[in-house]
Amino acid sequence: MTAESEASAGSLAGSYPLEVVLCAVEQPLARAWEVAARQRPGIRVHHGSVLEVPVQAVVSPANSYGWMRGGVDAVYAQAFPNIEQTVRSAVLAFHGGELPVGEALIVPTGAYAPAWLISAPTMRDPGDLLPHDTVHPYLAARGVFRLWQSGLLDEGVLIRQVVRSIALPGLGTGVGGVAPEICARQVIAAWDEVFLQK
Repeated sequence: MTAESEASAGSLAGSYPLEVVLCAVEQPLARAWEVAARQRPGIRVHHGSVLEVPVQAVVSPANSYGWMRGGVDAVYAQAFPNIEQTVRSAVLAFHGGELPVGEALIVPTGAYAPAWLISAPTMRDPGDLLPHDTVHPYLAARGVFRLWQSGLLDEGVLIRQVVRSIALPGLGTGVGGVAPEICARQVIAAWDEVFLQK
């Protein structure tokens, strides 16, 4: 284990533990989360809405342009009235108007809790049906976890010092058509790569 991966593992088990809560409203995804996340410290599964979990950030599996009109993104847009414009403005300011799949950014929700939303596109264009051999859930999850591990807020503070818990819905399992088992395996693979890599 490298010094960097030791520090990452230490952040999971030490005095500043990080927790990701895998959320599923539908039973097939909940079952897939349970199987994939078994015996992994720092990960738990919630059967229900992503907004039911007391966390500091939620993940938006949006598109590269920040449109939030369908699926869980529509739920976020209703819960946080200005969030779509906030995300789109950040995508424009920091990524020239297109946030590639595999990258992620964090914005304030304007709410007390969750105070933050992490946008991590699973598709380039809104409504894209992903191919059966897609790796987009893995890329999106890895983008989230990398941002969480070493990203900075505007003030230069590490995101992981402010955001200790994240709720993550299915990535690409709605409009994208990704099978729950594929999504779950890819998300856990991304978690292992970023936080448990040896």
